Amino acid sequence: MATDTDEFWQILKENALQIKKLAHKFGGFTEGLALPSMETILRDHFGMEIISPSVRASKQGQHLEIDVLAYANGDINTAYIVEVKSHVREEAIDQLKSLLERFRTFFPEHSYKKLYGILAAVDLSTGLKERILKEGLYVARIHDEVFEMNTPSDFQPKQW
Repeated sequence: MATDTDEFWQILKENALQIKKLAHKFGGFTEGLALPSMETILRDHFGMEIISPSVRASKQGQHLEIDVLAYANGDINTAYIVEVKSHVREEAIDQLKSLLERFRTFFPEHSYKKLYGILAAVDLSTGLKERILKEGLYVARIHDEVFEMNTPSDFQPKQW
């Protein structure tokens, strides 16, 4: 016979699962919102030729998920990893840095390219923006429903 406690825990588990699904959908919505603007930025501002949303890779039991991967060969010979967040928290910086550090292991065909990171955010505090820039990562923010670069003109990005 089920007790009230058992029923409570079952409802709590079901609610937690629904919240997780909703958060995943909202993340996908944010990434979808960012993609058209980021494509324009990556092509026009950085000269990227290939722009791929939602790139997933697996190698030796390890997994890597990139919101947007962009690259160009030839004279540009550069790749960008874009991490899209609706609300940036401190751990988003470490997450992007980890993606950059692990990238060449999963994509050895790009090992000779310069590699940079962009954190695209809907909501971002001034303090976190300064920390992101200090880490050598580009910042893009949403303005009038369009993402725009939000990096000072004298910014020197870190090459990974």
